[in-house]
Amino acid sequence: MARIIEFSGTVLTAPDQERHGLWAVDGRLTFERPPEGPDVVLGGWVLPGFVDAHCHIGLGPAGAVDDDVAHAQAMTDRNAGTLLVRDAGAASDTRWLQQAPDAPRIIRAGRHIARTRRYLRNFAVEVEPEDLVEAARKQARAGDGWVKLVGDWIDRDAGDLAPSFPAAAVRDAVSAAHDEGARVTAHCFGEDTLDDMLDAGIDCIEHGTGLLPRHIPRFVEQQVPIVPTLINIATFPDIAARAEAKFPRYAAHMRGLWERREERVLEAYEAGVQVFAGTDAGSVIGHGRIADEILTLHAAGLPAAAALDAACWGARRWLGADGLAEGASADVVLCSEDPRSEPETIRDLKGVVLRGNLVR
Repeated sequence: MARIIEFSGTVLTAPDQERHGLWAVDGRLTFERPPEGPDVVLGGWVLPGFVDAHCHIGLGPAGAVDDDVAHAQAMTDRNAGTLLVRDAGAASDTRWLQQAPDAPRIIRAGRHIARTRRYLRNFAVEVEPEDLVEAARKQARAGDGWVKLVGDWIDRDAGDLAPSFPAAAVRDAVSAAHDEGARVTAHCFGEDTLDDMLDAGIDCIEHGTGLLPRHIPRFVEQQVPIVPTLINIATFPDIAARAEAKFPRYAAHMRGLWERREERVLEAYEAGVQVFAGTDAGSVIGHGRIADEILTLHAAGLPAAAALDAACWGARRWLGADGLAEGASADVVLCSEDPRSEPETIRDLKGVVLRGNLVR
């Protein structure tokens, strides 16, 4: 590790705040010029390391992956500029990765909690409603302050999306997790599931494709953010095509959710709902795609600075992580151009510094 790194370019401490003069000394940021000269000088626009707020390091298409695969996933994310991950459910225990100095910082949520035979095989702890509260308590203790519920999935008997658990069970499970000091997020594709989750006092919603005008005031009032995972929602037409023969109603529903995905995200953002960037990497979606998600949020109508904020300053503040602040860990990315006016610059970062180490 270079003991002193000088960042010679413009430093974006917030979407609308610029500073000049930033150094990393022994892995910590400072705005005070050190008495010694730098070992390395890095140019470019400086931002806090990106946040992937919905990522699954340690998970693959068949469930848990070996440690070497999990490490490779983490390196792919890191090299793309993701230096903080909010794990949204992993089938393998990745606590060891939290001790790896070359890996992104990970805030773990334990395992998904799903209804029996109502989710992807080998991904989740599967329980019936009467066991949901205890499962929520257990995963709250196993994670780093987050619990992940699978709020809905296809009900093969009904032939369509349906809530996974009765509303009362969800309410009790969320309350139990809160008692353990954890926040709760939920996978939600459908419309009706959102009502149950908001009634239960949920802390975050993943995907949120079923968002309707009636929901938006409640999201704002209850300060519930959404992580839309738009690059994952792009797979809905393929899901619908595979399901068409056996479940035509479900297929039509998924297509409808996909068709309205962008307008729903924009409506939520414009109403004041917090929107954060998450790729859903780990099963269908490959790792290292945080730039794609940021740019897809921008394409949906979010201003470039807001799309960046969804994976940068605002996301770090939401998760209680430092940004570009005095004494913070030197976890930064560098862009060749101002990403607020040239968003595509984030696809080819000029540099990535993690814990004061120039890793790219």
